[in-house]
Amino acid sequence: MQTLPSPNLTPTNTPAAAVVINRLNHFYGTGNLRKQILFDITLTLQAGEVVILKGPSGSGKTTLLTLMGGLRSAQSGSLQVFGQELVGAKKRQLIQVRRQTGYIFQAHNLLECLTARQNVQMSVELHDHISPANAKQQALAMLEAVGLGSHIDYYPHNLSGGQKQRVAIARALVSRPKMILADEPTAALDSKSGHDVVELMQKLAREQGSTILIVTHDNRILDVADRIIELEDGRLL
Repeated sequence: MQTLPSPNLTPTNTPAAAVVINRLNHFYGTGNLRKQILFDITLTLQAGEVVILKGPSGSGKTTLLTLMGGLRSAQSGSLQVFGQELVGAKKRQLIQVRRQTGYIFQAHNLLECLTARQNVQMSVELHDHISPANAKQQALAMLEAVGLGSHIDYYPHNLSGGQKQRVAIARALVSRPKMILADEPTAALDSKSGHDVVELMQKLAREQGSTILIVTHDNRILDVADRIIELEDGRLL
């Protein structure tokens, strides 16, 4: 696999850890209905690393992903993201992590009332320090990078499945997040479109020095990973 440049790293330094997890446990429900989903998860993800997380349905993959992304509150153990401890974290800390993370899901979750450019631009506009003009410029540049420069004014219903996923990838990457979390990003795509989408995500994220975690059942994309880990019954194998 070709090594792509990562401008945020220097050859003489060991990449910093983006995520450090130690004996993380997670439960759903309360009282007699309380059920443990994750058991003593210990895992480190390095900056610029592409990791694929595999496992059967119901094994806890999406739960782990949402905990890492600050979309769900971590309960016990230790979960450090970008140096911040998320177990017991305040809402403000979780929001900080979300603002540094790009999310790509199986359902592209584009807003049907917005064009491709507007869907991507909206992600940049969440950052107060970026002007509307600059947000638009960044959105256009990212859509060009994902091969949709001629589709900027298309609404989602006029785009193919692969094109919608490219818009979703552009939206996730446009604000240059430190981490990309992708949950089954290729499940609805054919083999070529799926591989193209993941290779594109890999290339753009590597150029930005981001960490990528891809949750997938798709064996066709395993070759893009630096590392493959497996989760079964809430435990890392």
